[in-house]
Amino acid sequence: MSFGSLYSHGFVRVASAVPHMRIGEPDFNAERTLTLARQASDEQVALVIFPELGISGYSIDDLLHQAAVLDAVESAVGRIASESAPLFPIIVVGAPLRFEYGVFNCAVVIHRGRILGVVPKSYLPEYREYYEKRQFRAARDAVGDRIRLSGSSEEVPFGADLVFSADDLPGFVLNVEICEDLWVPIPPSTYAALAGATVLANLSASNITIGKADFRRELCASQSARTIAGYLYTAAGMGESTTDLAWDGQALIYENGDLLGQSERFATGEQLIVADLDLDRLVSDRASTSSYGDSIHDHRRRVSRMRQISLSLGLEGPAGPVVPLRRRVERFPYVPANPVSRNARCEEVYNIQVRGLETRLEATGIKKIVIGVSGGLDSTHALIVAARAIDRLSLPRENVLAYTMPGFATSEHTLGNAHRLMRALGVSASELDIRPAATQMLRDLAHPAAFGEHVYDITYENVQAGERTSHLFRLANYHGGLVLGTGDLSELA
Repeated sequence: MSFGSLYSHGFVRVASAVPHMRIGEPDFNAERTLTLARQASDEQVALVIFPELGISGYSIDDLLHQAAVLDAVESAVGRIASESAPLFPIIVVGAPLRFEYGVFNCAVVIHRGRILGVVPKSYLPEYREYYEKRQFRAARDAVGDRIRLSGSSEEVPFGADLVFSADDLPGFVLNVEICEDLWVPIPPSTYAALAGATVLANLSASNITIGKADFRRELCASQSARTIAGYLYTAAGMGESTTDLAWDGQALIYENGDLLGQSERFATGEQLIVADLDLDRLVSDRASTSSYGDSIHDHRRRVSRMRQISLSLGLEGPAGPVVPLRRRVERFPYVPANPVSRNARCEEVYNIQVRGLETRLEATGIKKIVIGVSGGLDSTHALIVAARAIDRLSLPRENVLAYTMPGFATSEHTLGNAHRLMRALGVSASELDIRPAATQMLRDLAHPAAFGEHVYDITYENVQAGERTSHLFRLANYHGGLVLGTGDLSELA
């Protein structure tokens, strides 16, 4: 596998497809499915999903019991399997399939010319505009756990307990559920995630009503966040019957609650929504979340019954294709790019810090804050937080004892900024020159800088930082105050 491929670095490219379809025309729908699957393959997508019952159409109602329709569906599924053999991605299509004594609403998982497994829908809605129990059996009604489609000599796993793992892409484990399965209190994908599934896919038809698109987003985001997983969703678009329903073709891709991609709703053209999931992030976040492991233990009996199906994506050796990462890597990952979101985030950070400081002062009974002010960004923010906390405790601003402590490299501009800031906030302002003390320490260390040499190493810098910290703590002792310092994530790490 090429070092320049995203697959070499713990990512996987996935896609949610919204094809044009015709109800009751499996051959046409198979052709549209294959067209988008080929496009996905050209874009080096490892997984592409299609809508619920996309091979037959969702809105054909009782025609789903017609033998001619079901025969044509199985033939179309077989065609997709055989003609997709040269393609790279795992393809998941929706189809009504006969099994045992009934018809099941299924997701068929296909890769490299083979059907790997069939996942039946677990929860059939029978309320308002839905009457799926009229047409289908639920997953729990199946007795057997393997199915043979017509024209095939091979039996494949059948059930809602299937997870598909790629041997050549660590961290990629797929589970599939169908539409209503996400809307119940405990979706089947929850157990699959506890069994190791990192990529959850939902094949949906889902007609559109007012406010439903936002609710779908909330459901997908929530399930993705709670399971610490990627979540792919696609719903039926152009071609479903509008006898009493309408369809918007919403497709979504989430990662741990973050939206990575979404379709244009009510689009007139076919759509393929592509995103790169960070599998390493998901695996790492799960490992560091202790309650995730606790939940696995609590549900270990059901989790242990999940059936694992292995596959190979066919990722090539060192000479494989370069697949550049499409995902935007933010320069400042913790700072939202959107100005409105950024302002809201900054305000929340500010309020968290104020509350934390306020609570600590109340708990200790200390009524003064000692802080060093350089005139730079960090100490400016800390001083503003200190002033606000003192205000909330109904104490005078003079109880903030602010000290600017110029060193060897402090400029007049920076020193002036510190004094102006302290005056503007009305705190007790003082200046302490640390250069004599720092020079003495450098001399005690026999550091070359103490004798006029231009050696500005880490010792030179840390002597000054240490002198500032030492002065602040002694001042806090003397005045009965609490030292307020600054820190960042690099120091925390």
